[in-house]
This record gives sequence, structure tokens and C-alpha cells, in this order.
Amino acid sequence: MAEITASLVKELREMTDAPMMDCKKALSEVDGDLQKAEELLRVKFGNKASKVSSRVAAEGLISIAISNDGKQGAILETNSETDFCAKNDEFVSFTQKVANAILESNPSDIDALKNVSIDGTSVEETRSNLVGKIGENISPRRFISGTAGGKFHSYLHGGKIGVLLDLDGGDDELGKDIAMHIAASKPKALDESGISQDLIDAEKRVAIEKAKEAGKPEEMLDKIATGTVNKFLKEVTLLNQAFVKDDKQTIQNLLDSKGAKIHNFTLFVVGEGIEKVESDFAAEVAEASKV
Repeated sequence: MAEITASLVKELREMTDAPMMDCKKALSEVDGDLQKAEELLRVKFGNKASKVSSRVAAEGLISIAISNDGKQGAILETNSETDFCAKNDEFVSFTQKVANAILESNPSDIDALKNVSIDGTSVEETRSNLVGKIGENISPRRFISGTAGGKFHSYLHGGKIGVLLDLDGGDDELGKDIAMHIAASKPKALDESGISQDLIDAEKRVAIEKAKEAGKPEEMLDKIATGTVNKFLKEVTLLNQAFVKDDKQTIQNLLDSKGAKIHNFTLFVVGEGIEKVESDFAAEVAEASKV
């Protein structure tokens, strides 16, 4: 059997963009024949996506697309398994193309998005091919798109936090400032009407239990709980939050001073709500180094 050298594996990787371990396995299967190994990997690319689809994809990128007039907007989260993949140029390009496609086609959900065309190929086929090249589970996870009541503004922080803001009135500077504020302060809703009663009740119960533990008299418990809930609502509702660039005024004060109004906003944080699986990177490297 021919020796599978590191340089041979590297050459095959450069030819195919396939992961190192797959290149090594392919060369072993065909006794070091570079051409046959390349053909083998091309055949396997289509199957690659299904093999890695069960792996947790909790890293990724937020992408935003807004029409020239600011009336149409879309925000998308696309997940990958590692931050390294999220910085890959082809991955970055793919996510932006998908966001642009959402803006143009307005699919109803993630399943409908799979059939939308980008560069003459469906999103799903393009995704599958990219999974084959990079060797990681890649998946558009969620998106929001629609028409603005005012004008869309956006902010991206390192590709990990994304904000799409529908602002009526004001100017681009105000839109950027408020979008940045949302990314920094992470409000749960625009105002109190957007906070669920279940969440409010939970805050009240916690406040009452804490007051009891602190030895507060029974007749004071409701008053203490009400104050705690009111403080909580100010902290988690955008209009009541202190502006990050000037904590002497709230976002509502800022809007009033500019004659502006917020219709709504969307805040995406990469991997939010996904349980990440910790891996032993050293062990993976050691395994990959075995011939």
C-alpha cells in the first residue's frame, strides 16, 4: 500500500476543499491515487450533508438585507458548528446571498426558503454543497422579513448580534444609535405590552420569596413585589431603557426629542437557545493526526 503522506493529503485538500480526515480516508481507499481520490470525494460530497446534520450547530452569523428605499428588510441567522467556519469567506458569502434572497422572494418559513434560488441553484442544494466542502453542519435557522411602517435601520456586532429596526421619523444617525443600543442592552420588548404575564408573575413570585427570606413583614410583600416588577419592566422594555450613549434620557425621551417613533425591532443573537456541546479539541486533533 502506498504511503499517504501529509503533502499528498494537503494537495487533495487544495483540489477539493474537503476536510483533512476525508482526504486522508479517500487516499487510503484508492491506494494513494490522487485522481481517484478526488473523484471519490466528489461522489461523497452529496452525502456529506446528511452525515453531519446531527451535529450541533451553535455558532454562525447574522446577516441583514435592506432594500434601497429602506422599506423592505430581512434578518437571518445561519448556524455552523464552529466560529472558524463562520469566518470562512464562502460561508459569509452564502449567508448574505440567502438574506438577499429572502428580501427578494419573501418565503413563508425556513422550509420554503430551501427552495428559493440563489445563483441559479436552490438554497438547500447550495447549502448541501457547502457542507460537503467545509465539512460542518451548516443551517439557516431563522429569519424575519417584512415591510417597514417607517424605514428599516440595522446594526451588526461582529456578525454575532444583529438588529433590524423599523423607525418612523428621525434620520440614519438616530436609527443606527438606537439599533446599537438594542444590541448592547438586549430589550425583551418595545414596551410593557410585549412582556408576557407569565414572565411578570414569575418576577413577582421571586420578589415575594426574597422579601420573605429578608424578614420583611407580610403586609409589605405586595408593595415590594410591585416595585420590583416595575423596575424589571423598565430594564427590559426598550422605550423605558436609559439610552446607552446618554443615561440621563430614556429611549422614549430620545425619540420624542427627534419627533420619531419605533414600530418594532428584531434582535438576533447567534446560538441563542441552542444547547452547545463542549468538545475535547485536543483529542480531536490527536485523532486527526493518526495515519
